[in-house]
Amino acid sequence: MLIGWQRHESVIGVTLGTTHMPNIHEPKLITGNSNKPLAKAIARRMSMHRGQTVDLVDARVERFNDAEIFVEVYENVRGEDMFIMQSTSRPANDNLMELLIMSDALRRSSASRITAVIPYFGYARQDRRTKARTPITAKLVANMMVEAGIERVLTMDLHAAQIQGFFDIPVDNLYASPIFALDIKHQFKDELDDVLIISPDVGGVARARELAKRINAPLAIVDKRREKPGEVAEMTVIGDVKGKKCIIVDDICDTAGTLCKAAEVIMEHGATEVHAYISHGVLSGPAVGRITKSVMKSLVITDSIEPTQAVLDAENIRIVPTAPMFAQAIMNIGAGTSVSSLFETETLEQSYEGLFKG
Repeated sequence: MLIGWQRHESVIGVTLGTTHMPNIHEPKLITGNSNKPLAKAIARRMSMHRGQTVDLVDARVERFNDAEIFVEVYENVRGEDMFIMQSTSRPANDNLMELLIMSDALRRSSASRITAVIPYFGYARQDRRTKARTPITAKLVANMMVEAGIERVLTMDLHAAQIQGFFDIPVDNLYASPIFALDIKHQFKDELDDVLIISPDVGGVARARELAKRINAPLAIVDKRREKPGEVAEMTVIGDVKGKKCIIVDDICDTAGTLCKAAEVIMEHGATEVHAYISHGVLSGPAVGRITKSVMKSLVITDSIEPTQAVLDAENIRIVPTAPMFAQAIMNIGAGTSVSSLFETETLEQSYEGLFKG
C-alpha cells in the first residue's frame, strides 16, 4: 500500500508541475494613430534584437462620421502580453481616447497583460493645483487608464516625477538624458571643455544636473519670472556663461517663446553658442518659426511626438531616435528583467549600436 501511495503522489506532483508551468509569450505590439513611425521603428529594432520579424498587430483605429473612435483587432490576442504604442500628444483628447478604447478592446479579447507605451504623456503639466478651483488632470488621466484595463505604463521624461505616484500600477519612466549625453559627446567631441549645461528654470535643475554629470560639464541656471502663463517678465542668468557653448536642457518645448528668449539672454551674457536639447518637441503654433529665426544654433528633440513637416524642414532642428531605448525596455519588461539598466551609458551604447560614434 505504501508503494502505491508513493507512486500515486509522484504522479500528482508531475501533473501539478505541468499545470503550473508559466506560459511564456513574446511581447506583441499594437499602435494607435499618434506616432506610427516610432511604433514601426520600435518593431524594427525588436526584430533586429530577436532575429525574427516583429510585426505590429493588425488592427484598425478609425473614426465614424461624428468623430467617434472605433477599434477592431483582427488578430487573436488571447493570453498575449500586449504593448500599446500611443503618445497622448496633439490632438491630446483624440489620442488619449484611442489609447483607452484600444485597451478596452484588448482586455475584452482576453489579453493576459496590457502595457501602455506612452513616449509623451499628455496632461502631465496639470500635475497639481496651482490656484483655487483648478483640476489635477494628470491624476484623472491616470485613473482613466487603470479603469480601461492598462496594467503597466512605460513612458519617458514625465514632466513631474510625482505623476508616477498617481498610478496604482507600475510605471517605468525612461530618461532622454543618456541619449542626449551620447549625442553631445559626438557633436562636441573636441570641445567638451567649453560646454556648459543650462537649466531654463529652477524647477529643472535636477534634470540639467543629471545631463551635466554624464558629460562632466558645469551647470548654470536661467531664473525666470512669469507675469502669466506663456509670458516671461524677467530673466536672470545665474552662473558664468562667458565664452561657453551653452546647452539648454528641458523636458517640453511648446510655443518656444521662453526657450528663444533664454537663448537671447545667454548670448547677451557672453556665450559663444547656444544649443537646446528638449525631450518632447510639442512645438505648437509659432514655435518652429521662432526657433528658425532665433539665435540658437540648434534644437535637438526626440521623436516621442511625431514631427510635423515644418519641423522636418527646419534647418536648425534635429531629431534623435528613441526606438532603440523603447525596444530594449519593452523586451526587458516582457522578460521580467531590469529596465533601470537602460540608464547606464554602457548598456545604452549597446542598444544604439554605435549610432553616435564616428
